[in-house]
Amino acid sequence: MGAAPPASAPADGTAAAMTADDLGRAQRTLRIISDSYATKMVGQERLRTSLLVALVAGGHILLESVPGLAKTTAASTLADTVKARFKRIQCTPDLLPSDITGSQIYDAATGTFRTVLGPVHANFVLLDEINRSSAKTQSAMLEAMQERQTTIGGEVHHLPKPFLVIATQNPIEQEGTYELPEAQMDRFLLKEIVEYPSPAEEFEILGRIDSGVLDPDRHVPGAVSLDDVHELQQIASRVYVDPAIRNYIVQLAYVTRNPAPYIGDERARFIKYGASPRASIAFLQASRALALLNGRTHVLPEDVRALRHLVLRHRVLLTFEAHAEGIRSEEIIDQIFAAVPTP
Repeated sequence: MGAAPPASAPADGTAAAMTADDLGRAQRTLRIISDSYATKMVGQERLRTSLLVALVAGGHILLESVPGLAKTTAASTLADTVKARFKRIQCTPDLLPSDITGSQIYDAATGTFRTVLGPVHANFVLLDEINRSSAKTQSAMLEAMQERQTTIGGEVHHLPKPFLVIATQNPIEQEGTYELPEAQMDRFLLKEIVEYPSPAEEFEILGRIDSGVLDPDRHVPGAVSLDDVHELQQIASRVYVDPAIRNYIVQLAYVTRNPAPYIGDERARFIKYGASPRASIAFLQASRALALLNGRTHVLPEDVRALRHLVLRHRVLLTFEAHAEGIRSEEIIDQIFAAVPTP
């Protein structure tokens, strides 16, 4: 792979390349966000990195874990860290699309209808237990997540910037849940599996409970502004991605759709559908964000590899036979990466 271009060279022929000053400002902002976030969150470094990558890349993230692993706390703490509007939507089977996007209400005093915007019109939106909402309600989020707008009574209402959806789902309770459709899953830039804390981290959590740090009404003071986040996203878009890295990303996506020649018929039969082009776009955006988090002005193959599960675990769909045999998507993804030469 070629070296990063000089600061004066255009990145990808569309925008000025990132300068040392840009990198310095981005690092300071990221450090402030991370330090403020850590005042309330214990451990969960992988979750912190995933949330920051989603924020910097301007994408949405799906969090999956058993209850009680601080998914909601992580989302609200990140929103507190950034001086942003935060809304939490508890998804239930009787939740209506208008409960999320908003509706028109008749005003008897004026004899007219007025629009009341729903909670999705915020910078950070937590969809708690998204798989408990009906398919009709889930589909109401598609326009918001993809187009960054909602349509109420024929009128288009643009969502604020930045706009980040953090959705959670519980994999162990199936009663009263609705599986997310593939089109909805594909709209999430990343999918993170949140794991249990270590014994040392859990001990620290108990200490913070006693100290009052984790009280629900105790919020982290806003550390950065929305303008800082917008600048962070602009800087990330100028992280250099070498053509060899781009080709690597495209080849990986291609192999998920045509796996047999690369990983063999025995393993390829476990793949029902490969990743869509959104996977390639996600790798491009997320790898830029991860490179910036690591203090670099250019993407390395290691960035793409580090993101493989986050980007592909909800896009490479396995067959019923794979689930019956206990085959996990992460295993297949690792084999695909092993089959594609690293630049």
